[in-house]
Amino acid sequence: MATVPLTSLAKAGGCAAKYSAARLESLLAAFVPAEAEDLLVGLDPADDAAVYRLDDDRALVFTVDFFPPLVDDARAFGAIAATNALNDVFAMGGVPLLALSIAAFPEELPTEVLGDVLAGADERVRAAGAILAGGHTIRDTEPKYGLAVVGTVHPAAVWPKAGALPGDALYLTKPLGTGIVLQAHREGRAPDGALAAAVEAMHELNRTAADALRPFTPNAVTDVTGFGLLGHAHELASRSGVRAIIESDALPALPAARDLADAGVRTGGDRRNRDFADAHVESAAGDAAEALAYDPQTAGGLLISLPAERGAVLEATFAAQGLFLARIGRIEDGAGVVLL
Repeated sequence: MATVPLTSLAKAGGCAAKYSAARLESLLAAFVPAEAEDLLVGLDPADDAAVYRLDDDRALVFTVDFFPPLVDDARAFGAIAATNALNDVFAMGGVPLLALSIAAFPEELPTEVLGDVLAGADERVRAAGAILAGGHTIRDTEPKYGLAVVGTVHPAAVWPKAGALPGDALYLTKPLGTGIVLQAHREGRAPDGALAAAVEAMHELNRTAADALRPFTPNAVTDVTGFGLLGHAHELASRSGVRAIIESDALPALPAARDLADAGVRTGGDRRNRDFADAHVESAAGDAAEALAYDPQTAGGLLISLPAERGAVLEATFAAQGLFLARIGRIEDGAGVVLL
């Protein structure tokens, strides 16, 4: 099995393997969240990570994320899985401290493969300023890898999903289309360079974007992952009690992603994301733009809502640091998500 591609052992890879958001919402509706004064963020409402206050100046940010392989390169798989988990801490305004591996692998695979996965993860954990300190590994016919991550944040500086206000501008810190590009690669339809660009984007931690954003005190932040831009925008809008307006022409896309979407490339996650968010989305966009907005992302960028009057300085700050930033819409009074 040493020559068997990792992706051939997985039914779905990356964040496209996420459990249906619609089913998850129904499942958690029957779950009674724990009540604790110091639990600042838990399940009511759920966010990108849990936050627990230790004292007036410190709170813990805790998250866990893992999935099957989405690329055949074991080191790249480990790096992407680690980035995806670490980014949950950055999406809460926190800084990662410590990570533990969560791994499931067939015994038939050479130990060198798992070693490469761990090496890729360790490199990204170090780049995030944290330490990979151990973990747990089990046998499984389908490989899976991810991290449990602990970080810290000031209790008064947590970035929730539920804080967007009318008059805010919406920004995105990474282009969309990782799911579409990966699916096209599996189907042999991705043009040269498309997969490499997607892998590079999925390696990118949201650390520098979060650091640049922190002085601007955003009203709401989330990272765009398996539920797609529209799924996460729906969560942000519904929990904030506002209406999110997104301009399809402003959506940034990875190289070839928009053309591939126009050619009909879709993932299974596209359907599940529509099941979750479609009833809350009004769309006047074309099929390709809709597909891009519903596409499940892995290790995607930050979706930011902050007062529009701070937008020009935010854009200048990101540009000065060579960081990607796209203004994609605005927040208004009302409810739901509109894709213009």
